[in-house]
Amino acid sequence: MAIERTLSIVKPDGVAGKHIGEILRRFEAAGLRIIATKMTHLSRREAEEFYYVHKERGFFGELVNYMISGPVVISVLEGENAVLKHRDLLGATDPKKADKGTIRADFGKDIGTNTVHGSDAVDTAKFEIGHFFSGCELHPLK
Repeated sequence: MAIERTLSIVKPDGVAGKHIGEILRRFEAAGLRIIATKMTHLSRREAEEFYYVHKERGFFGELVNYMISGPVVISVLEGENAVLKHRDLLGATDPKKADKGTIRADFGKDIGTNTVHGSDAVDTAKFEIGHFFSGCELHPLK
């Protein structure tokens, strides 16, 4: 199995709900290693640049406004098949459709405020990680 990196964001509702510790604990319990993490309050520009792939979609403005509404916790996770493992822990984008015991099923309210973001592919993860972290902030792959 391949050792990969993926990006994870605890969104404003997850931070406000005081779920950071439990979410990070679940990642580690599943065998993902946290190799970088930080709390920040995204600027409008940062959120727009990060979600640029959705710029032409109707929900773009609402998504950006939500992501700048409060602090977020951004982490880089590493492990075997990290992207898929992380996505499985998160659950479906719509918490109402997420499997019981997943992060979104347990903490998300709706498709817009679903508590967490996760990279959807290895290439996407590389872009997303580079958007928020410089190379010197990341530990080498082991």
